[in-house]
Amino acid sequence: MKTNVIIVGAGPTGLALACQFIRFRVDFVIFDKKEAITPHSKAIGVQARTLEIYEQIGLADDLIAQGAIAEKARMIVSGEVRGEIEFGELGKDLSPYPFVLIVEQGKHEKILYDFIKANGKDVQWQTELIDFTQDDGGIKANIKTANSETEEIEAKFLVGCDGAKSFVRHALGLKFEGSTFERLFYVADVEIDWKFSHDSLHVCLSKNTLLAFFPMVGENRWRIVGTFPEEFAKDEGDILYEEIEEQIKKDAELNLDITKVNWFSVYKVHTRHVNRFSEGRCFLAGDSAHIHTPAGAQGMNTGIQDGYNLAWKIWLILQAKASEKILETYNEERLENAENLLKTTDRFFNLVASPDIFLAYFRTHIFPSIAGFAFSIDAVKKFVFPRVSQIGINYRHSSLSETDGSFSVRAGDRMPYFEVEGISIYNELHEPKFHLLTFFDGSGNPPDYPEKFTNEYADFVDLHDLPLYLHIANIFGANKSFMILLRPDNYIGFISSEISFAKVENYFAKVFK
Repeated sequence: MKTNVIIVGAGPTGLALACQFIRFRVDFVIFDKKEAITPHSKAIGVQARTLEIYEQIGLADDLIAQGAIAEKARMIVSGEVRGEIEFGELGKDLSPYPFVLIVEQGKHEKILYDFIKANGKDVQWQTELIDFTQDDGGIKANIKTANSETEEIEAKFLVGCDGAKSFVRHALGLKFEGSTFERLFYVADVEIDWKFSHDSLHVCLSKNTLLAFFPMVGENRWRIVGTFPEEFAKDEGDILYEEIEEQIKKDAELNLDITKVNWFSVYKVHTRHVNRFSEGRCFLAGDSAHIHTPAGAQGMNTGIQDGYNLAWKIWLILQAKASEKILETYNEERLENAENLLKTTDRFFNLVASPDIFLAYFRTHIFPSIAGFAFSIDAVKKFVFPRVSQIGINYRHSSLSETDGSFSVRAGDRMPYFEVEGISIYNELHEPKFHLLTFFDGSGNPPDYPEKFTNEYADFVDLHDLPLYLHIANIFGANKSFMILLRPDNYIGFISSEISFAKVENYFAKVFK
């Protein structure tokens, strides 16, 4: 069997990567030792940046229809509501998806899997990677199929999306260093009979434990996430559900009746990341490359962004537009993000669950009283939402980022969201290409594209001429005509205060060398 890319693992990261390769018409083989997509809820938080990525594929609306948007968060201390945060539109004007979507991983995976099958591809289930080798020419991998036969696959690249215990990572000899939280986490998908409405998530704040209830689609259905106290000394495999429910009722201090348990799990949380995201022609994405606390619902979304970053670079190489040197930027960009993410999730977890006496007092006595007001302030929203939603992730330090001029938005930033005559700018950016946008202030003559841009570059560069409206000028901090070259993942590669096609060509020469 011959292909361009082998994808090992068909969880959300592997499936989303396969969808990207379909967009770029890159041939691939994807397999997983599981029998099928997960039937469980598992990861449920889908961030705005993931929905923006799915909008390009045409899947965002389908996913939203399967989920629920938590309009607010209630903070409960000692069984009483002490504060409330409105965040149904926390990211208003920052993203077309100004919310966190709650949707079961099983439903999420089904939408991705259906897209893959609708495009003539499929996952080889019950198929396991036995071993693989690589050289300058490509990859040779041996797999064991569902009928226990051994097959060889030849490919140009391999991507390990095979989870925290990644066989690919171990085979490559990459380090996976970090730490482990001493306390145990639990998660349960349940039905609850209680007094609270289904339009809000509820967080029970206490001195040394975490407990949160997330509304899910379906009558009385909730996801519960919590921790046992540090002194709780049992292995995760020895814990019965009854012990989880006892801990929930103790920490919540609420009159609640858990009428049905659909699924539960107990686990230790590790915060780790690889020392490199790639080795030769092999790459890691998702949990195989980084794992962290569930704080802020970042993990699955980060894995999907890993694949979004990698897919277009592999496409360029297969199209002979770029040399394999561009693949070094995958590690360059995603490793820095993983390091920052681990620090952020660790800090957030300590804020909501640390037993430190000062943090515990702030969490239970001060924060609930001020949170509602704080989150109504635009400056706070503009600080918090980009970090939680992942729209604030940037590659400013990347060798692919080049800023020529003074702007509020810089190369390496995600393309900001705004509307042009009532239509989202993202509507113009669905094609899997580079996008060259010129914002014209009306003075002088409009740009005249050289023949190279309308002919030679046409198969991988889209051209967009837009008026420099006042709101666009304010976003970018520019009062004169300027130009932006967007990468295929809608991050700004090049931004210039001068409309110079020669400078764009120089940028391409640097990227493609």
